[in-house]
Amino acid sequence: MKTISVPLKLINLQDDGFHLLVEIVVFKQKYFAVLDTGASRSVFDKALIEQHLSKTLQVSEEINAATLFTTTTTVQATIPEVKIGKLKIKNYETVAFDLQSVSDTYQQFGHPPIMSIIGGDILMQHKAIIDYSTLELILNK
Repeated sequence: MKTISVPLKLINLQDDGFHLLVEIVVFKQKYFAVLDTGASRSVFDKALIEQHLSKTLQVSEEINAATLFTTTTTVQATIPEVKIGKLKIKNYETVAFDLQSVSDTYQQFGHPPIMSIIGGDILMQHKAIIDYSTLELILNK
């Protein structure tokens, strides 16, 4: 199986621990996502999904176990393509909710806005390895 290596950005949020960011491409635009091994599945910002997929959304009111945030309105949609480095994931079934407060927190500390959280579903499917010594995410295609 072919592996690919994707650079990671290590950031420090006020000496409260380290977070890893990875650059992704969705809707042909580059964004940053938090790499979260504790999230059961990947999620995307609701505003981003609504902007590009407003005609195909399914809306639900549920507790989102993906990140253990509070009950919130979520939307479900299919993103035509998600790219993480050279990895292309076609027709990715996603859940989206408001990540604005997460993004605002990162921006307050001088970091880029966040449009996604890459979680266990993608990491497990592609047998991810996080190499902290080289700041690389290694994925199987």
